[in-house]
Amino acid sequence: MKAVLVLFLSVTFLSACTQSTGQATSNHSNESFNGNDSLKSIEASEKIEMESAPKITTMDSSQYRAQVLALTNGDTTGKWPVQNQPIPLAGAILPNKRIIAYYGNLYSPRMGILGEHPPEKMLAHLDAEIAKWNKADTAREAIPALHYIAVVAQGSAGKDGKYRARMPDKQIDSVLSIAKMRDALVFLDIQVALSTIQDELPHLEKYLKLPNVHLGIDPEFSMKDGSKPGKRIGSYNASDINYASNYLAELVKENNLPPKILIVHRFTQGMVKNYKDIKLRPEVQFIMHMDGWGPPELKKGTYRHFIHKEPVEFTGFKLFYKNDIKQAPNRLLTPEELLKLKPIPVYIQYQ
Repeated sequence: MKAVLVLFLSVTFLSACTQSTGQATSNHSNESFNGNDSLKSIEASEKIEMESAPKITTMDSSQYRAQVLALTNGDTTGKWPVQNQPIPLAGAILPNKRIIAYYGNLYSPRMGILGEHPPEKMLAHLDAEIAKWNKADTAREAIPALHYIAVVAQGSAGKDGKYRARMPDKQIDSVLSIAKMRDALVFLDIQVALSTIQDELPHLEKYLKLPNVHLGIDPEFSMKDGSKPGKRIGSYNASDINYASNYLAELVKENNLPPKILIVHRFTQGMVKNYKDIKLRPEVQFIMHMDGWGPPELKKGTYRHFIHKEPVEFTGFKLFYKNDIKQAPNRLLTPEELLKLKPIPVYIQYQ
């Protein structure tokens, strides 16, 4: 199945998150959940926990290797499991849990399910998906996550000419508050456009220091040639990914945190370059996430071509409530079908 069949998300995505001002917008007010549940109180409680916590050590290596081997699902290509994986620090979420995430932005109901409904309704939908996964796979508990686009690629340049908008702290605080309703993980996603990971990560550092907050980076909107995002598909090199991974690893060591999770989105060959040079660390668990949309067989083909063939550590799979059902057979892949993949994804994202 040709890579070019993977449907290009950019135009739909950018039109969903931009209007004439180039800023993410909303059709409804988010003031009802802007999070007076302040970040200060969250940080204070986490600080007390971290100060009283014992020094984090690595998890049981034999148990970890057995779980990783089970994820290969009988793969015989020799690519999986990945050789020479570091044993993660204690407190690692993967691979004994499966993360079920809702993706989007609070400003735009068109960017994903996370911003499409009021919090309680959105969380009820997420609960239903988690129940499906826990029924389909009793060996690995499914847990909730909110995957929030904290830096959004834009159709207009903005004051600094970077074609990206950083979401205000009050919106990120809102996501943290909503996540607390389900004790959910939070992923902050970065679409750098003409900016860089190096410039964007410091703005999110205070959040990434929290034990339940993790990171996603999106090569599609990393425009190294200076072109506007949405005109073509961008890319990350292994060096970009390693910078983000090292940044997270330093936060883990400096703050005695459990391992962070780093997600890299991918749906074409060129989006991730020099994958063999991506460095794995005990402080960071890496997920290469299949991010294309289309009918079931197309999506499974994308997974085989770009995720299975270039192994890094763990894998993810994205499902689009609207775009995946546009073509026959007009349905989403089921948990039971995704559990047949090789390797089995441990991160499932719904948009």
